[in-house]
Amino acid sequence: LERLVARGLVMLSGVTPSDASHVLGRLDSWDAAASEKALRLMGRRRNARGERIAPDPALLAQQIVDQLTAQTVDCLLEAAFAEEPAFQGEEPQALARHGLMRAGLGQHRGVIEISARLGIPVVGLGASAPSYYGAVGERLGCEMILPEHAGVANAIGAVVGMVSQRVTGLVSSPGEGRFTAHLPGGLQTFPDRDAALEAMQAALVAEASARARAAGAEDLRVTASSDIREALVEGRSMFIEATLSVVASGRPRIARGT
Repeated sequence: LERLVARGLVMLSGVTPSDASHVLGRLDSWDAAASEKALRLMGRRRNARGERIAPDPALLAQQIVDQLTAQTVDCLLEAAFAEEPAFQGEEPQALARHGLMRAGLGQHRGVIEISARLGIPVVGLGASAPSYYGAVGERLGCEMILPEHAGVANAIGAVVGMVSQRVTGLVSSPGEGRFTAHLPGGLQTFPDRDAALEAMQAALVAEASARARAAGAEDLRVTASSDIREALVEGRSMFIEATLSVVASGRPRIARGT
């Protein structure tokens, strides 16, 4: 397997929350059996105490979804505290994670009773909204609005405003002094890192521009970004991989009658 990875013929991938949702039966967009196998393999890995992460895929899937719910709750609370005039000057992140806030969300009852909830509704958008955001609304004690077409709601702005096409590409290093650009037309290896990055970006610009024009955009504006991963090995900076992203955007072409 390592040889196949080194040659760029196999790419490593990881478990995602969508895989967890497939295992729990909340999504049916791809092969649920493949997702279950991925979580089963991940569950066999051991934590810092030497114990397996999870005994079965369903338990690990629920842990992943629970973690996603907790992080989403924290993000919404941070945004709410940042907009709340009564807490100006305070750190939203610290307030969102404060022990009293967590106790209030859990409706703590004891010598002291604490209750807290989000005071406004939340609209969940995106393909994953029905899978995750119901639990987020319950945790925050607020109304969670899930539109019928939440899965495509995020795309409305692009349709009525700008047409955008994003493409991404990978440059990996199968060995020292070798840099492989995973081009749309196939793999190409370079002896120089910058040459591989330039070739990858040029290919992505061409691909994104072609897709944007095919989608009806004109007067394109192209932006590029890169995420380069390096590691320090024996005092030397070693290239691991780079992910490049290119976005081509333009106003929709106006149809004119003849």
